[in-house]
Amino acid sequence: MLPEPPAAELELACVLHALADPMRLRIVSELAGAGGDELNCLAFELPVTKSTMTHHFRVLREAGLIRQHRRGTSKMNTLRADDLAARFPGLLDAVLAAAPPCPKAVAAP
Repeated sequence: MLPEPPAAELELACVLHALADPMRLRIVSELAGAGGDELNCLAFELPVTKSTMTHHFRVLREAGLIRQHRRGTSKMNTLRADDLAARFPGLLDAVLAAAPPCPKAVAAP
């Protein structure tokens, strides 16, 4: 596991700062849509460079929104939904409900 804050030490300002960026909100939305499954960093089709993507994942992990671990050469990601719900009840659900739909989630006409 890569370093992350314990659930009891999650800070609202850090969580909201991490969610304020559209790319990071998109990552969190896609992880929420995965239903607890782990997703490789490369599973996210973000229109950013690899270094920028690494930055976004680091901000999310350090804010306590995601959990990352290495599997071979890949970094696997899961949403810390239970930890967030325990610390800030209803926050993640409210943010995700207000977020625009992910491009992958948009239904084809």
